[in-house]
Amino acid sequence: MIPILKDVLPWYAVSRLTGLLALAATAGVLVLAAAGCGGASTPESRRTIVAAFYPLAWVASQVAGPQVHVVDLTPAGAEPHDLEPTPRDVEWIDEAQLVLYLGDGFQPAVERAVASRHGPSVDLLAGQQLLVGPSEGGGEAQDPHVWLDPTRLAAMATDVGRRLGRPRAAARLVARLRALDRELAAGLSSCRRREIVTSHAAFGYFARRYRLDQVALSGLSPEAEPSPQDLERLVREVKHTRATTVFTETLVSPRIADTIAREAGVRTAVLDPLEGLTSREQAAGEDYVSVMRANLRTLRKALACR
Repeated sequence: MIPILKDVLPWYAVSRLTGLLALAATAGVLVLAAAGCGGASTPESRRTIVAAFYPLAWVASQVAGPQVHVVDLTPAGAEPHDLEPTPRDVEWIDEAQLVLYLGDGFQPAVERAVASRHGPSVDLLAGQQLLVGPSEGGGEAQDPHVWLDPTRLAAMATDVGRRLGRPRAAARLVARLRALDRELAAGLSSCRRREIVTSHAAFGYFARRYRLDQVALSGLSPEAEPSPQDLERLVREVKHTRATTVFTETLVSPRIADTIAREAGVRTAVLDPLEGLTSREQAAGEDYVSVMRANLRTLRKALACR
């Protein structure tokens, strides 16, 4: 190319063009090198945090930021209590830089998988003062549903931020959660009724925080099946509370709640315990804060709040 140009261009023009071509070639090499060394990060090239289910995954993603890959072990639309990790889940747990989970039997299979790994893991129930609720066997057990109190979730966010070395990001999330707490407290401060009839005993911390009375149709696990005698007792209890609504859930069959509501002559509405998002909620961009605000709207209507 250059010899041909010498025939038609002055020597100084050829010299300048040659320099420009060399510069362009050098720039191209640098761009390719940058793409090869840095480039767009993939999940495999980023640090990985594994979270046992949605609320913990949400906190981790808010605090860690986009440079960290957060794996939620509980798929969208799945109920987390009886989650059985897949072989790939176990690999994620083994390889992760950090695993976040709740202990005390909330997800026993996840706890077993975490116990066999060598890297750091955090039981975010550890050190918390837990409520006691009814268990499936008829006795009592510690209530793990702490995330439904935004102030407790804020404390967990602070802990995650400290472990990840991102206190400022954690502080921003804490501010959002405390603002949500104030919104919930104001919205539920003046209501005609204060009893909430729930599918299972998931709202103990929420009820305590906002001065409500939880009447649960089943215990701490949503899988418990009441006997015919229990159904009759629950219908009488719902009538006694003069509640207007039995609350169902997004991830659990509403069959029992629907039956009790029909027999008691009351309606049903969805009150989401935020154990996970549905695929539709994920597609719509819903998150912990937006679902809690939807819960507030549902409660204000059911409890006749001013």
